[in-house]
Amino acid sequence: MSYGKFASIYDSLMQDVPYEQYVEWVASRQTSGKLLDLACGTGTLSQLFAELGYEVTASDLSEDMLAMANQRFQEAGLRVPTYQLSMDNLEGLQGFDVVTIAIDSLNYLKTGEQVQQTFNEVHKALNDGGRLFFDVHSIHKVDEVYMDSPFVLDDEEVSFLWHTEPGAEEHSVVHDISFFVRQQEDLYQRFEETHEQRTFSASTYSTWLKAAGFVIESITADFSDAEPSAESERIFFCARKV
Repeated sequence: MSYGKFASIYDSLMQDVPYEQYVEWVASRQTSGKLLDLACGTGTLSQLFAELGYEVTASDLSEDMLAMANQRFQEAGLRVPTYQLSMDNLEGLQGFDVVTIAIDSLNYLKTGEQVQQTFNEVHKALNDGGRLFFDVHSIHKVDEVYMDSPFVLDDEEVSFLWHTEPGAEEHSVVHDISFFVRQQEDLYQRFEETHEQRTFSASTYSTWLKAAGFVIESITADFSDAEPSAESERIFFCARKV
């Protein structure tokens, strides 16, 4: 998938994401150290961690996302090394105290084998006692909430029509999104994006984490300290390497 045009409007679409809460969640359990931000996107979370004092490394599969992240770091006066890597292949990256996979990025992996390989790769990249933090869509969100589409955003600068259908695999979805990006006062550019996501049960993620050599420290829901319920939409995991 090419993220060229999508990268250019990504920050506008994500402006309501509570990144500060994500940082607080991580910092409440791991206050400092070398941090690897996987699937970093345009680098918003990486910047926040760096400004808090973490020694941050950022990676993403998209060259376009990384270009925008590097521009962000440069403008902020931060030295954050970046790598173009898939989450399930972190060869050469080691010695981290923290790894983050934020904002349902793990759900873009298409198979359970890729998720398991990602956990194995993160385990190798972490120091003993290091922690992995990530969040995923719940099965409830994928199977029910997303089926309430289409979703519409009508904004002055960026608007979209978002239609979701069930994917070929269990608990998977295909998002077809039409964007309308303002170029001039009465002129908008339209482009199309297709995104595929898949999730698994919390117990399945837990089994894979334990098999990779982690102990699970917490499983919570929806940017809170509450345990997941049947109606939870986003599940958060904190796991420690042993």
